[in-house]
Amino acid sequence: MIIHTHEMKLIVYSFLGLIAFGVLLLMMPFAHNGELRLIDALFTSTSAVCVTGLIVKDTPVDFTPFGHVVIMLLIQIGGLGYMTAVTFLAIMRRQKIGHRDRLILQESLNHPGMDGLVRFLKIVFASIIIIEVIGMIVLTLRFWADMPLERAAWFGIFHAVSAFNNAGFSLFSDNLMGYRGDIIINLTIPILIILGGLGYLVLTELYHYRKHDIVRLSTHTKIVLYMSAVLIVLGMFLLLSLEWNRAFDAMLWHEKIMAAWFASVNYRTAGFNTIDLSTLSDANLFFSTFFMMIGGAPGGTAGGIKITAVALAMIGMWYTLRGDTHAHIFRRSISAYQINKAYAIILVASVYVVFSTVLLSEIERLPFLRTLFEACSAFGTVGLSTGNGGVLSYSALFSDWGKTNIIVLMLMGRIGVFAFTVVIVGKAVESRIKYAEGKVVL
Repeated sequence: MIIHTHEMKLIVYSFLGLIAFGVLLLMMPFAHNGELRLIDALFTSTSAVCVTGLIVKDTPVDFTPFGHVVIMLLIQIGGLGYMTAVTFLAIMRRQKIGHRDRLILQESLNHPGMDGLVRFLKIVFASIIIIEVIGMIVLTLRFWADMPLERAAWFGIFHAVSAFNNAGFSLFSDNLMGYRGDIIINLTIPILIILGGLGYLVLTELYHYRKHDIVRLSTHTKIVLYMSAVLIVLGMFLLLSLEWNRAFDAMLWHEKIMAAWFASVNYRTAGFNTIDLSTLSDANLFFSTFFMMIGGAPGGTAGGIKITAVALAMIGMWYTLRGDTHAHIFRRSISAYQINKAYAIILVASVYVVFSTVLLSEIERLPFLRTLFEACSAFGTVGLSTGNGGVLSYSALFSDWGKTNIIVLMLMGRIGVFAFTVVIVGKAVESRIKYAEGKVVL
């Protein structure tokens, strides 16, 4: 497999440039209310570009309508990827796309090859527009019952963009806790999140499958769909079994189910919440860190390790324990390189997060479990938080150094562990020397 290190660096630099531009706009006097420190502007811009949703400033209160527009645009561009957006604009202007631009686009979208890349990008943009517009209309009609039409339309637009891009930013200070029992919000927001978290490759393939352009879904798409469903159901089960008579005790039975469904969907990809996460048991907070670390599918708006990496690691582990050297699923073989890469991603990601958590816990002198929860939320670009005791994320309690640590985790989770590590250490040079095999006892 060819690793395009230079193209990966350009993608990283594009994210950094977009974040810096966002900081510049948010620091404008007409973009925020009251004082806005540089580190808080950087945190907010990174959280928006990396579609995370962790906040150290109250979005509806501390930012002006101009600031809200800036945050929404950062979410939209960050969710797609700056280089991808620029390439699409070039295509629309009928400019020729060179080989290097195609390589960057391939890396940014996690597309398996160069063939049909431009057509794939056009379908991606069409899908984004259609899905977000439908979400905007539904949410606007719902919010219209609680506020004037003009304000409801803006809230509908902002939350649809935030949900599809798995960002979790909200224009309500209490996020969506006021809509905990609302069936429309509890269906629309999670569906938008799921569609954004599946990845553009899966959405495009489902579109072609529905039109009968293809007769069989790929192994990638099947793994993503099955794993997504399993993780959502498993998350709901854990929440309901552990919190039925605890955090959910005061709710009606149907509210408990909706709250568990909403939280389970948001565990892996987005930071919306309809319940106070600080009321959850330690057991639930601990288990939720695994969901946040997994994240969504590659090539979409979600971060984390990615469900495909976890799936391949589980497949490899299963066949290794059986003593079978040929792993396969859905009647398709899985290469040893892919399984080893999945192991490497999980190991490296775990080291990054654990090391960051230990540093944060020791330097900030805050409870370890809640610090771990925040670190996993940042790395998974989830945005869920146990809170600072008010409406802000737990990160608001951190020092400037602690916030910087979270910023790095958000960027790492959005770009991807493999790409992030390759950019830092460089591409390994393949050795032409083959040594005799060593025997190691396991």
